[in-house]
Amino acid sequence: MKHLIDSTDLSVEEIDSILNLAQHIIDNKEDYSEVCKGKKLATLFFEPSTRTRLSFEAAMMELGGNVLGFSSADSSSATKGESVGDTIRVVGCYADIIAMRHPKEGAPMFGAMVSSVPIINAGDGGHNHPTQTLTDLLTIKREKGRLDNFTIGLCGDLKFGRTVHSLIKALSRYKNIKYILISPKELRVPDYIITEVFEKNNIEYREVSTMEEVMEELDIIYMTRVQKERFFNEADYVRLKDTYILDETKLKYAKKDLSILHPLPRVNEISTKVDDDPRACYFRQALNGKYVRMALIITLLENAGRE
Repeated sequence: MKHLIDSTDLSVEEIDSILNLAQHIIDNKEDYSEVCKGKKLATLFFEPSTRTRLSFEAAMMELGGNVLGFSSADSSSATKGESVGDTIRVVGCYADIIAMRHPKEGAPMFGAMVSSVPIINAGDGGHNHPTQTLTDLLTIKREKGRLDNFTIGLCGDLKFGRTVHSLIKALSRYKNIKYILISPKELRVPDYIITEVFEKNNIEYREVSTMEEVMEELDIIYMTRVQKERFFNEADYVRLKDTYILDETKLKYAKKDLSILHPLPRVNEISTKVDDDPRACYFRQALNGKYVRMALIITLLENAGRE
């Protein structure tokens, strides 16, 4: 495992190992304060990011390493026409590991083909976001104590949401998970997820249009933003947008131990009044992202060192 491009690059055993290491870091932070001393992480973010970029940087700093890189394509040589391949080759001369976000699907995979150091996909277009998936898995494990035997509702933009696609593929390898897909018809899960994940593996799923009709069944609800720009006309967006706002009224139907997740950023799809509800996990989820990236950096650097 030299690179992490897709959540399916990891076996279940490798995922469990990373999650266990992340938990060990949480419990023994001081033991890891100099694990990456003398190592450098390059953050190559060709599109804007707040949480993902800062959590990578915080992760490396807390491991005793250093960070270099850029936070937008405008501040890189991409503006001069430099190819992704050339950027990766050059940065590999300066850094020991690279975290890369790019608007084009497949760009990190291409980067991995030419890189001399480990590449971590920090998000490529609407395709994959594997470190967010590891964050989600760690959060579920810490909140529920397990990664199997539950019902999860995925709500909002299920068509373009890369976090949703990655999470579904990762969870599909764990036992007895039921999926309820909550979205407008315009933003349903892509057909390839239905055929290649659910149907191929005989996994139970349902597609519904409102939260209220399924809320009482859910152990976890994973909220995403319904994006205005995805609709062909504004009238459809206005008609549907309030359907996918999680508020105190909708939570009246929910289980007492429901876990509410969101990859963030939030716009208005979760009412701020929900933030104080003990079932709201999304800020704990963001913190978990730092620890899981610490575990991933350690793992990839150790594996690279063995080659």
